[in-house]
Amino acid sequence: MKVLELARRRKTVRKFLPEKPPFEDILKAIDAAKEAPSGMNAQPWHFVIVDDPWIKERIREVCEIGERKFYEKVSGKLGEWLKEKGFSPEKPFLSEAPYLILVFGYTKAPYWLHSTWIAVGYLLLALEELGLGTVTYTPPNPRAVEKLLNAPKEYKLQVILPVGYPADPKPKYERKKLEEVVSFNGF
Repeated sequence: MKVLELARRRKTVRKFLPEKPPFEDILKAIDAAKEAPSGMNAQPWHFVIVDDPWIKERIREVCEIGERKFYEKVSGKLGEWLKEKGFSPEKPFLSEAPYLILVFGYTKAPYWLHSTWIAVGYLLLALEELGLGTVTYTPPNPRAVEKLLNAPKEYKLQVILPVGYPADPKPKYERKKLEEVVSFNGF
């Protein structure tokens, strides 16, 4: 499949079928992600795959503590949007998805942040090609999850990707038109 087709098809998924995808598919997607470019070819990413129900539940509990604190403070346009879309501090997808892929960046590498997120982009498209859905969930309290998983201090959690077969009926959010996001020879 072509990249543009994958990108247009890919949408955020927060609900999953209970059927567990083959572990080999998770590894295939990560194999694609590790091919992303990185500053000085440092490849500063590390992927932690979690399928243990107990660990997934602990991750969910820790994240929901941070979410509750976040929701107590959020206001303005973001607060209105979250309310309108029906979001809350509860994140059931963290324990219900068959797999969680946690993506960490090695902070001692040059350009680690940019490089890690390019790998995440590759991973999203690879998962889509394999028929798997996900949401890029960035917990408000990543340090708590890092501690839970005994991550070395020089690795920072960037995103948690709950992964499985999609069961989310909502459509993809509309995208801006090309002419709205492109200009030539200046802004």
